[in-house]
Amino acid sequence: MGDRRVYLLLTDTGTLFTRMIKLYTKECLNHASISFDSELTEVYSFGRKRPRNPFIGGFVKEDIRSELFRNASCALYVFTVKDNQYHRMVELIKEIDDNQQKYRYNLIGLFAIALNKQIHRKYAFFCSHFVAMILKEGRLLETNKHLCMITPQDLKEASSHRLIYQGDLHNYLSYREKYLEAQ
Repeated sequence: MGDRRVYLLLTDTGTLFTRMIKLYTKECLNHASISFDSELTEVYSFGRKRPRNPFIGGFVKEDIRSELFRNASCALYVFTVKDNQYHRMVELIKEIDDNQQKYRYNLIGLFAIALNKQIHRKYAFFCSHFVAMILKEGRLLETNKHLCMITPQDLKEASSHRLIYQGDLHNYLSYREKYLEAQ
């Protein structure tokens, strides 16, 4: 029993869909994911079910070692949490994973943000909406915004985390080993 760590991963994969989002947001990192291990072996988000098609999406366990993330840049943040916070978040993800057939990617909600319109659809999320919900479940996110309006930039600014890495995602694991040795 003691403190646990939760990781917020913001990425830019450089795909056409990401570049379109970047044109609107003017932000570099436009995809949000969450993980519960520093090796990022299990990374969760709402995103592409098929790497080459951004329009078929839903709840995903992302593989940061896959082709989609090969040239990704990232920022990785860490939260230190109590056991009860950690378990609340893990349980919610497990519930979504167990029932993922009813969950969808909320592409309409994503575009609604650009129009400053709030569209909340039951069982439908985009990446930052999903991560915001998980962080809120763990009492790690305080915001006055409705969760369906949360962007990756909001997660970066509104959370009580610490930046531990920024750069090329594929370089993270070698950095991680050096980082842990220095601790």
